[in-house]
Amino acid sequence: MYSIGTLARRTGTKVQTIRYYEQIGLMPEAGRTAGGQRRYDEAALDRLAFIRHGRQLGFGLDAIRELLALNDQPGQSCSTSDSIARRQLAQVQQRLARLRALETELQRMIDSCDGHRGSDCRVLEVLRDHAECLTDHGSEAPVQS
Repeated sequence: MYSIGTLARRTGTKVQTIRYYEQIGLMPEAGRTAGGQRRYDEAALDRLAFIRHGRQLGFGLDAIRELLALNDQPGQSCSTSDSIARRQLAQVQQRLARLRALETELQRMIDSCDGHRGSDCRVLEVLRDHAECLTDHGSEAPVQS
């Protein structure tokens, strides 16, 4: 049996995140000692590792919930999990396309800056007027991690 701290260390997950996963039903409620401390078994460790890896691959909590349900029913066809993974891949590809457009635009801005006065700065000019951009890099800023 594992304490919540041990479970956190073994999976690289914060204690608060484990509690949150319990609250929203991704993790089953932990058993408790007579003193009220949470105790987790090997199945809970495996489940949390599954969730953590899914999050690292960018799956949202709803997708992970679906994948966990499929994982809990090994006799099911894997077509649903394949579909979920394909949706995730499409989202990653869209983000990559936006990032490539951002890279192109930033490189163009930098390349056209002569480094002299701020009033003639191409970087500042493009930032002031989106119409100066040559690429459609979208209105959505990438999420900082």
